[in-house]
Amino acid sequence: MKILFITSTRLGDGVLSTGALGYFIGKYPGAEITVACGPLVSGIFEPAPGVKKVIALKKEPYALHWRKLWMETVGTDWDIVIDLRNSLMSRLIRAKKRYVWSRQDEQKHKVEQIAAVIGAAPPPVPVLWFDKATLHEAETLIPTGAPVLAIGPAANWPAKTWPAENFIELIGKLTAAGSILPRARVAVFAAPGEEKTAYKVLNAIPAGRRIDIISRASPLVAAAALGRCSLYIGNDSGLMHCAAAAGVPTLGLFGPSWPQLYRPWGNHCAFVSTPENFDQLVNYPGYNPRTAPCLMASLTVTAAYAAAVDLWKKVAGK
Repeated sequence: MKILFITSTRLGDGVLSTGALGYFIGKYPGAEITVACGPLVSGIFEPAPGVKKVIALKKEPYALHWRKLWMETVGTDWDIVIDLRNSLMSRLIRAKKRYVWSRQDEQKHKVEQIAAVIGAAPPPVPVLWFDKATLHEAETLIPTGAPVLAIGPAANWPAKTWPAENFIELIGKLTAAGSILPRARVAVFAAPGEEKTAYKVLNAIPAGRRIDIISRASPLVAAAALGRCSLYIGNDSGLMHCAAAAGVPTLGLFGPSWPQLYRPWGNHCAFVSTPENFDQLVNYPGYNPRTAPCLMASLTVTAAYAAAVDLWKKVAGK
């Protein structure tokens, strides 16, 4: 059996689609699977069981990337095509069965929307696969020792980025004597381009307890490193979804985005948000998503701390 799985170029959406891939892996053991996705997320699919090929689709002018994908796939008689991008290309190749993204209920989480497309119930939980080399690299980044609080202080645009000083204060409260992670090590994660924000937080942590994972790991290795941590707290981002998929208790911080669509998925996860929703936060003259400043200031450290403690008690059973 041959399966073609077409998914996102973005890290968060790619991770959220891994449950669907896992669903087909489980349903059709022994199938040969080809995954088409963006270059950033290609690495998270390579270790998946049954995946024989990953095609990294780099966006090109005039949608030429779809033409290239068609040329790579048109010669195969596919048993199943799953297209979570709703591309014309998936309709122009031979397939016995197609699952193609269509308009979904936007009041439901993306995981639930994907499940509706493929007809899976309950919704398949996002999952990540790690090979031995990745796990070894993760252990090098997060050596065995005291518990680790993982922090993701950046996001893909400033409006979604909680102030660095708030992260610093929250870390202090969570790692203080008598709190949930007293004197824990603190690992700060960030992708290339996010260094300025991330180092503000890292440099405020006592030198003996800081772990620098800023621009030091691929998404897959970062996710494996997150799997070695005790708790993750970060802005709504692809890294947040990596933490949740890696099984780490995950608290997502939300402001100008929709938690009903993108909250971290799983019983080990929670979110806390600004008192205002997305529409209220962006409803001001001259709002421009490219230039908008931080819109997360109304989310207090007190609220984030309370949410983190509640999650910890729920997951740890304390």
